[in-house]
This record gives sequence, structure tokens and C-alpha cells, in this order.
Amino acid sequence: MASIFKRRKGKNEPYSIQYTDHLGKRKTVKGFTDKGLTEQLAGKLETEARLRTTGLIDAEQERLAEHKLAVLEPILAKFESSLGNNSAKHVELTMYRLRRIVAGCGFSKLADITREPVEQCLRELRETDGIGHRTFNHYVQAIDSFCNWCVERRRLLSNPLKGLQRLNPEVDVRHPRRALSPEEVSKLIAATRSSGKKAQNLAPEMRCRIYLFSCLTGLRKAEMASLTAASFRLDTAPPTVTVAAACSKHRRKDVLPLHPKLVIELRRWLRGLGPDEKLFPLLGRKKLSEMIQKDLQRAGIPYRTADGIADFHAAGRHTYITQLLRSGASLPEAKELARHSDVKMTMRYTHIGIGDQARAVANLPMPKTGRTKEQREVPTGALQMRCISGGAGGHSVSPNDNDVLDVKKNNPCRGRVLGNVRQSLSPIFKAEGTGVEPATGFPARHFQCRR
Repeated sequence: MASIFKRRKGKNEPYSIQYTDHLGKRKTVKGFTDKGLTEQLAGKLETEARLRTTGLIDAEQERLAEHKLAVLEPILAKFESSLGNNSAKHVELTMYRLRRIVAGCGFSKLADITREPVEQCLRELRETDGIGHRTFNHYVQAIDSFCNWCVERRRLLSNPLKGLQRLNPEVDVRHPRRALSPEEVSKLIAATRSSGKKAQNLAPEMRCRIYLFSCLTGLRKAEMASLTAASFRLDTAPPTVTVAAACSKHRRKDVLPLHPKLVIELRRWLRGLGPDEKLFPLLGRKKLSEMIQKDLQRAGIPYRTADGIADFHAAGRHTYITQLLRSGASLPEAKELARHSDVKMTMRYTHIGIGDQARAVANLPMPKTGRTKEQREVPTGALQMRCISGGAGGHSVSPNDNDVLDVKKNNPCRGRVLGNVRQSLSPIFKAEGTGVEPATGFPARHFQCRR
């Protein structure tokens, strides 16, 4: 039974209502200053609690309705907090794209999110900003992730944007990348070392170390910048480098094997460094694309070709993954070393040309055909013909060929019609006996008619 009371005495003080909800919890609700109205509200609350208990009112549907009418901005803030395990850059870009769609569509409540306004907003972004297919998909992913999060938190019954179409990024590549060949990497390092000039305030020797380490480990810029002397285990079998989970893109601790010759270089680079000292200090603040572009120019290597650009990510990570496969690594091995969650992503980093394909085909084992050496060696210019008889008729002689040699009546191939074309014997052949011997002297066994 609900009860009403005043917390403080006074004519203008409102009444309070205490009642038991459908979950058996005792609740207190503010009423009115008028006692009669407060009693009516108390009766209503008690009746609704009883109806929910008996199932005549769906409490879950009521709760969802309340969430859908809630103001959207506080929910966006909670969603941003849930992204804390990702990198700061990922969180910043996701929230920027999400809030841009919300503002462009004019959404103020969770119930406002529907598919058509979002599609219209994305179309306008493509027209006004000229965003590519990949960026378009990032916008879709941002708001789609928010709606899925709302479903998981039981704020929405289902995702209102489920099935929102994404675009094919393969048909609109704005910045294609290419891998460097081993010869190009060697030229790049040699030209950088002999340049004697700083770039991005980095000495030539330090830049050489960065290029060599990047193309032999495939680590990203931020991951390389996080490495200290304690990140390396050079005396283990095999020698390894460890990327901390906080610095890895997928937020997992990564332990990777090192190239034996790189280990020799690392022993020299790490000499004198303390455990917490960075191998590449201040690397995260450098504009590496500008740096490598200048060094490529010194080496006489084009930055941009028909295959794509050779920025730092391409010269390092793309080259590393491509060379793994060229060196005989299997695709699953390359996927694990690249630390990709999907082999499709690994394939995007693999640049295999027609030369690589030709070498792969040439390495295929040749099956035994069972033919002798003489049978395989067919003389150049040898002509082989065979007529397969499929009926009662045979080849007929064209009436326009005055020089056509006489064919004996017992020739099984006389008068044969092949399709819609009536074949005739060439005047360079002559009929003798049951076989046809060409006037050119080729053996008659090459010209056989079978019934």
C-alpha cells in the first residue's frame, strides 16, 4: 500500500509518496502540495506497479522508451568514455565523425536516429568535402559503432542503421602505396648516409637506422618511437623485440622475432643506452613523409610512380610484408608478423607484380607426360592434320576446284559436311590408295581419316 507524507511542515511543502515497484524495491517519489492530487498519483503508481508485476505492462518496453527520449549529448559522452582502450587518435577521429553526422542530421534524442537522414548527410559530405570511399566508410563505422553500443547497453532494442551501405574502397584509392625493392632500400640508405645533411633535425646516421629498422620489422611510427633498450631481448633464441600493449595499434602486447643481421646492428645501437632510454628519441614528433621524400630524391628514387607513393609507411611496413612473401613466407605467417586480424588486410600491404608471378609459375614442378624425347621435339613447320569421321559422309570436292584430285569412292571422308562449311581437299595433296600423302613430302601418318 502506498503512503504519503511531508518531510517538512508547511503549507507550500510538497508531499512525498512511498510505494513498492514491480521489482519489490521501495521507492520514494515527489508528489504535489495538494493532498488529494498526491493520493491520486500514489494510486496510479501502485496500479502500474501491479500491472507490471502481472505482465500487463511491459517494463522493458517502458525503459527503452525512456532511453529513446533521453537527450543525445550525455549519451555521446558516455560512448566516448567507453572508447578509452583505443588510441587517443582513434577516439578523436571517431567522435569527430560521429558528432559531425549528428549535427548534420539535426539529431537531439536517441529516437531521432534513423537511416534516411544519415544517408542524406553522408551523400552531402561526399559532394561538399569530396571524401573518398574509405573515409566515407569510416563515417559509417563511427555512427554504426555508436548504435551497436546503445544496443549492448540496452538503450536501443535494435540498431536503426543496420545494413547501412558501405562503399568499395578498392575502386577509389586516393593514396596508393608501393613497396621498395631491396636494391632501392640499399640506395636510399647509402644516399642518406653520404648526404651529410640533417632532415627533420635528424642526423644522416639516425635516419639510416630508422629506415633499416622499419623495413626489417614492419613496425609503425608510433610503435618505433615507444621502443627502449628494455624492449629488446637479443640473447634469447630467437632474439625479439616487444611492443607494449599501450603503444600497439590493436592494444595487445606484441613479441616479434628480429632479423639476425639487424641484431648485430642493434647491439651497436643499444650500447651505452639505459633500460628506459629510447632507441629513436622524439621520433613520434617528426614528419617522416617529408623526411623520406627528400632522401629518396637524393637517391634518385621516384617518390611517386604508377604503382603508388613511397612514403615512410610504404617504404617500411609495405616493403616488410611484401618481402616476407617474396622470401617464401606463407600468407598466415605474414599475417601474424604483420599483426593483422584479417588476412585481407595483409593482402592490401602485399605488392606482387607480374615478375613475382612469373617466378612463382617457373618454380612449379613439371609433371611427367610419358612422352619420349623424340615425341616432344616436333620439327618446326611440321603440319599435322586429322579428320575424325562422325557419319556416313566425308569431305566433298568443291565444284570450283578444277585441279582437285580424284578421290576414290571408298574414301570414308568423302562429302562430309563440317558444321555449315563443306570442306574440300587442297590441291597440294593427292589421293593414293586409302591414305592421303601431301605433295610437300610430309609422312602420310600425319594425315589420317578415322571412321
